[in-house]
Amino acid sequence: MSSFFKKIFHKVIHDDSDDASHAPVKPYHGTVIPHPNFNARADAAALRKAIESRGVDEDTILEVVVKRTNSQRQKIKAAYQQETGKPLEDALKAALSSDFENVVLGLLMTPAQYDAHELKHAMKGFGTCECILIEILSSRSNEEIREIKRIFKEAYDESLEDDIRDDTGGHLKTALLALCKADRCEDVDIGDSVAKSDAKALYEAGEMKLGTETSIFIDIFTSRSEQQLCKIFKYYGKYGKGSLAEAVEEEHTGDIDECLTTLVKCAWNKPAYFAEKLHLAMKGFGTNEATLTRILVSRSEVDLKKILLEYKRMYSRTLQEDILKETKGHFEKILLGLCGGN
Repeated sequence: MSSFFKKIFHKVIHDDSDDASHAPVKPYHGTVIPHPNFNARADAAALRKAIESRGVDEDTILEVVVKRTNSQRQKIKAAYQQETGKPLEDALKAALSSDFENVVLGLLMTPAQYDAHELKHAMKGFGTCECILIEILSSRSNEEIREIKRIFKEAYDESLEDDIRDDTGGHLKTALLALCKADRCEDVDIGDSVAKSDAKALYEAGEMKLGTETSIFIDIFTSRSEQQLCKIFKYYGKYGKGSLAEAVEEEHTGDIDECLTTLVKCAWNKPAYFAEKLHLAMKGFGTNEATLTRILVSRSEVDLKKILLEYKRMYSRTLQEDILKETKGHFEKILLGLCGGN
C-alpha cells in the first residue's frame, strides 16, 4: 500500500471528527463540459470531412470529441449515421490507429457501454485481467452496475455474472459476484453500534484468530456503503493493532487482497485511488496506455478534477506533466485534452 494511503488510515484511527465530510456531494467534478454552441449536424459534417481528408485530420477529430460531453457525442453519432448511412465508429476505426483510436472510440461509447466493453475485454481470450474487473466493479454505484449488466447482456448475449464465474475463481469470484448483485447499501449514515459490531467481527475474523475467515470480510466489504465502511475503519483501530487496511494486507494475499484493498481505498478517497493507479501506470519502465485511457475516459465526466488535485497532492507534480513525459503524438494530446488542457 502506498505511503499516502498508510498516512490516511493512520489518521482515521485517531480521528474523532464527524463523518459528514464523506456524504455524497452534488457539485460537478468532471473536466469535460457541454459545448455552448453545440450543433450535432455541424460536428458530424466536420468529422466526416476530417475522416475523408487526405491523411486524416486527427486534430479536428480530437477537437470535436474532447470538447463535447458524452450526451453530445451520442447526438453527433446519430447525426453522422443519418447523414452517411454508416456508423461513425466504423469510419473512425478505419481512419485511426493505436492508442489514439482507443481513446476516441471509448469516448463515443456511453459510460455503461464503455465499462461493459472493458469488462468483456478483460475476460476475452487466454487469461483474465482481474485488476480491471476489480477496479470497475469496486468503484461503480448500484445503478451504474445494473446498467453495465444490462448493456453487457445486450451486447454479448451472455450475462456478466456467467463470464465472471467462468473466468475467475476462489474468494475473488465470490467478491465480484457479490458486487454484481448491485444491492450494496447506499445509506449515507450508519449507527455507531452497527459500525462497532462490524469492526469487531472483522477483527475476530482476521487478527484475533489463527487463519482468516475471508467470507466475513467479503460480506461486510461488499454490502456496506462507502460511508458505512469509513466509520468501520475508524472503530477497527480500537480493536486491531493497526488500521483495517493494514489488516487486509496482512491477512489476505493475491487477487482477493487487491479487491478488498480497492474497496477500502474507494470508500475513503476514490479520487486518490484513481490517482495512484494513474501514477503506477507511468511508473518505472514502460507505460500502461490502456490504464491511462480507461481511467481518463471513464472519469472525465465524474471526478477527474478531483483526481488531478489528488495526483498533485500525492506526487508533488501534475498528472499533465507525467503524461507529457510518458506519452506522445495525438495520444498525448487527447489525454491532455481530457485533463482540461492545463
